[in-house]
Amino acid sequence: MLPLQIHLTLPPWMGDVADIGRPYMSDEERVGLAIELSRRNVAQQSGGPFGAAVFDAESGRLIAIGVNRVVPQSCSVAHAEIMALMVAQQRLGQHRINQAGSRYVLATSSQPCCQCYGATVWAGIDELLIGARAEDVEELTEFDEGPLPSDWIGELERRGIAVRRDILRDQARSVLADYGAAGTVY
Repeated sequence: MLPLQIHLTLPPWMGDVADIGRPYMSDEERVGLAIELSRRNVAQQSGGPFGAAVFDAESGRLIAIGVNRVVPQSCSVAHAEIMALMVAQQRLGQHRINQAGSRYVLATSSQPCCQCYGATVWAGIDELLIGARAEDVEELTEFDEGPLPSDWIGELERRGIAVRRDILRDQARSVLADYGAAGTVY
């Protein structure tokens, strides 16, 4: 019989990093959480060096968090952004998280790859905040970020998604550099 269910999990330590009781109001606080998630994911050996979080744009309320779980979950789509978006969709009970009119922010430790870029378009994100750039990822690790449209920022903005990048870029690069230097894949 073929499996009829997909089961993906996030590591239990994540609840120790994210504070659901406080608002995350600034871009730096939001991307800072994503970077800390990526740093902890590497330190705990629970996945690759990527973290993401979804926030209510107005209140700063944390909706969902995610980290890279590709290797531990044997699932090529278990990227940090995808995990955070799926948790947000389940928590809000909406396949497009902004369909009820609220605005949502996706904060990432690194620029979304081609897969996560597409998910950002369809998931109902209104703002995308980015730490490290794709070229940082490819320079400091062995990850291939895949093809994006040459004007990927313009494409997102034409769809109503504001993009801000290089937020705490040096901190995000540091996590990538540490992961790349270790030579371990998880």
